[in-house]
Amino acid sequence: MASLSSVSKSFPRKGGGLPKGVGAVVVGGDFHGLGIARSLGRRGIPICIIDDEYSIGRFSRYATHVVTAPTIRKEEETIGFLLDTVRRLDLRGWVLFPTRDEIVAAVARHRAQLIDWYRVPTPEWESVKWAWNKWNTYCLAEKLGIAIPRTWCPRSVQELDGIEAEFPLGVKPAVKEDFFYATKAKAWRANNRQELRSLFERASRHVAGNEVLIQEIIPGDGNHQLSSCVFFKDGVALGSMEAKRRRQHPPEFGRAATFVETVDCRELMEPTLRFLRAMNYYGLAEIEYKRDPRDGHYKLLDVNARTWGFHSLGPAAGVDFPYLLFKDQIGEPVEVCRGRPGVGWIRMITDIPTSLREIVAGRLSLRSYLKSLKDFSTESVFSGEDLMPTLMELALLPYLAVKRGY
Repeated sequence: MASLSSVSKSFPRKGGGLPKGVGAVVVGGDFHGLGIARSLGRRGIPICIIDDEYSIGRFSRYATHVVTAPTIRKEEETIGFLLDTVRRLDLRGWVLFPTRDEIVAAVARHRAQLIDWYRVPTPEWESVKWAWNKWNTYCLAEKLGIAIPRTWCPRSVQELDGIEAEFPLGVKPAVKEDFFYATKAKAWRANNRQELRSLFERASRHVAGNEVLIQEIIPGDGNHQLSSCVFFKDGVALGSMEAKRRRQHPPEFGRAATFVETVDCRELMEPTLRFLRAMNYYGLAEIEYKRDPRDGHYKLLDVNARTWGFHSLGPAAGVDFPYLLFKDQIGEPVEVCRGRPGVGWIRMITDIPTSLREIVAGRLSLRSYLKSLKDFSTESVFSGEDLMPTLMELALLPYLAVKRGY
């Protein structure tokens, strides 16, 4: 089990004389990274934002350093740049926060190089690989007796004929990065066998061999989808909350939540802890489930071994995930805490167009939508004491629309 002693062995604890000015290096400055910067920056912790694009986090008042990398999508280049930056800016002992899956994978694979310079909460690759590749995820879940949607990993178009299932079916990547950057989609819907063959061939052009998954589509929208969010250490959840996706973008295969509300669904804690223990995991994690109305079971969809899009909802609900992890990394005690239900978070920039489409389609009433706008406590970017990221996001809308498919 990854423990504090193994995570930050190169650096002294607070009781042993914590170096002054220890901060956080946030790799990726989108709204996920901005949430980390604000969580820690409000407590006087210095922040270094590293990104390779015009991200809004760099404009936060809490950004002590802003560094532009040539790329953070290529593994060797990313690790080389992190090592160069820690030496050049004298950031030794700062806590490293990767915000995207490909960065998590790079840090996990090169952890031995990084731990002499950074406090690295990301566990070793032997743990992370179970979240990185969804086929690994589903195989481990099945072994543990955790319910999943029926899933196949065909090696060729010919093997599709052996799949006996009712349509529609989803076509998705086992490793999402190359697929997502090429298509801006999380998955595709195949309504018949001809579409399945066509979409399988199309997906195979964007991902490595044996990485295209075929999966049954669980009926229902984001209201059936819940997340179990934890700070996990030594087999237990020191911080936890559950949240429901009231709205997501796009509505069927939501690659991102647009409106989220915390709920009390403790029955998800048992499979979440069982899975993370089997991974030998340490750190922040979000495990996504969807309730199948056909049998009433929550089925595991995805595991994120990092902060997730709506983690900034945590402080309003009573559990500040980045700060819990930071405290643990510098050797301060962390008390067990749990998020309270009924607290809302909205990503206005994507929720408005998503909601308008749902209203026009008759799947969302205008009254319900307007009511929901009174029910959130946290907007993903807007903050009265840190306005510049909001203004810059509005200015960057055309860029973001092209870059990320907003």
